[in-house]
Amino acid sequence: MKELILRLDPALRQALDDLADARGRMPEEIAEEAVRNHLHAEGRLVRSLAERIAKEHAELLRRLGE
Repeated sequence: MKELILRLDPALRQALDDLADARGRMPEEIAEEAVRNHLHAEGRLVRSLAERIAKEHAELLRRLGE
């Protein structure tokens, strides 16, 4: 696994530490989970938008493929 240095403002770092403490986990685990969830959600959004655009422009895309 590659390392990533993430600089957080003190309030955000404190919130991360507090959440990790409340869940009995390490702050790094909470941050990794948050990044994973965000990437998953953004990936779904991008796929959804791409599908919508492809449907809206299906005829044009078909003609370009001829």
